Amino acid sequence: MDLFYKNLTEAAAFAQLNEQKPVSLKEQFNSPAAPERIAAYQIPMAGGLTYSYAAMPVSDSILAALQALADEQQLIEKYRRLLDGDRINTGENRAVLHHLTRGKLGRDVVLDDEDKREFYLGELERIDDFSRKVHNGTITGSTGKQLTTVVQIGIGGSDLGPRALCLALDGHASAQPNGRKMDAHFISNVDPDDAAAVLSRIDFERTLFILVSKSGTTQETLTNRDLVLRGIAGSGIPGIDPARHMVAVTSKTSPLAASSDYLASFYIDDYIGGRYSSTSAVGGLVISLAYGSGTFKKLLSGAAAADEAALKPDITENAALADAMIGIYLRNISGRQTTAVLPYSQALSRFAAHLQQLDMESNGKRVNRSGKPIDYQTGPIIFGEPGTNGQHSFYQLLHQGTDIIPLQFIGFAASQYGKDAETGGSTSQEKLNANLTAQIVAFARGKDDEDPNKQFPGERPSSLIFGSRLTPEALGALLAHFENKVMFQGFCWNVNSFDQEGVQLGKVLTGQVLSGAGDGPLSAFFALLQQ
Repeated sequence: MDLFYKNLTEAAAFAQLNEQKPVSLKEQFNSPAAPERIAAYQIPMAGGLTYSYAAMPVSDSILAALQALADEQQLIEKYRRLLDGDRINTGENRAVLHHLTRGKLGRDVVLDDEDKREFYLGELERIDDFSRKVHNGTITGSTGKQLTTVVQIGIGGSDLGPRALCLALDGHASAQPNGRKMDAHFISNVDPDDAAAVLSRIDFERTLFILVSKSGTTQETLTNRDLVLRGIAGSGIPGIDPARHMVAVTSKTSPLAASSDYLASFYIDDYIGGRYSSTSAVGGLVISLAYGSGTFKKLLSGAAAADEAALKPDITENAALADAMIGIYLRNISGRQTTAVLPYSQALSRFAAHLQQLDMESNGKRVNRSGKPIDYQTGPIIFGEPGTNGQHSFYQLLHQGTDIIPLQFIGFAASQYGKDAETGGSTSQEKLNANLTAQIVAFARGKDDEDPNKQFPGERPSSLIFGSRLTPEALGALLAHFENKVMFQGFCWNVNSFDQEGVQLGKVLTGQVLSGAGDGPLSAFFALLQQ
């Protein structure tokens, strides 16, 4: 099949979608048939998860129209071409190969005279071997002590995804015999207080630092590396050698590659965008060191299964495609500007921050793949916070504010640690899930009251991803689900979801300020901050 790329508003199916009758969630959830709708509007996912869209304002006819739009925009075929190594990233003329880090999909892609499948599998084997040697004491710190702490130094995609995944895995690992291998910390912000806070609570002799920079030139990351080196030098520890306490994750062509300043180097390449790099060495090394390479491989397995499920052409069988297309409906038909990600799981406390970068950096675009301005809305604003904390914070606006904000809930039947107590006739986990259930219904159905202050308008749409427990497999599936959702939406909007030119201007101007070459406003504002 030949591929074509056209703007959303040029699709005949989009015009037909506009003609669909809106669905009232209040009517649906006040109907005796609500349980049947809830049972019907859900899709099994990888990792033991399920995607429920019963509280989204869609009907069978709207789903059919969304299916027609997905077919017309060739979303599944474009995904297949991506897996086969087509240069989908038009802005940088690159292939997009983060799915290959899972080792499951696509043909043997050969780029730059290198088989990429073998490249990624080879790096996975190197990570496995290195982490095992650290854990069994074959590799030690420079003073001979066992390495018990790992600190990742990176920013953006080199921090948000890996940090979110490590936090999500910590409870699961802690509940397993010898599940937590090393304590994991992260340094990202160029604010020196970030590094100082971490360095103040670690033992340099027992710490391994992972420096992550694909280019090897990231300003914030190299600055924090130098703060770490200064801290080691000022520690007064006899015989400590910084090179025996630091490894690099970088590209083969970067200044960090194979440098004698690092104990080892692990490689990524230009075909893996930072926000899509959590299943590469960027996330794999720190996860394998902290929780064992077996845990990381289980995460990869869940992600690979989700990638495969995303190939199904039927929107009612493909959770990532359904989530993406319902999102298109909310953004471009209903005009919703913002989406809240609300995990009712403390383990996912930083997952929304990762999704914020994933979505907003990928689809926050105002020109199409050909560089021409588009006349419709693209990626939404993403924010979120774990429940039930959010209920005591911004849910006031979600329930009774003037903006309707679609919601994406995530929940699990059981906790990770498995430690709970019954109080007042229910456990903490039961209370957590009761809150989650109540919120979905309350947002959809609302409440009438003679007192306007106590009236809830309802008609607030939400989806739910739920499972029995947050395992490594479930986490991998969850990660890949959102990556694929963002990909499908980018294809539908006809934007390039895999570059990020929007972050470059600030970097350039920062360099000018630091070099003294800044113009009037730059110099004036910097002078204010230096006072």
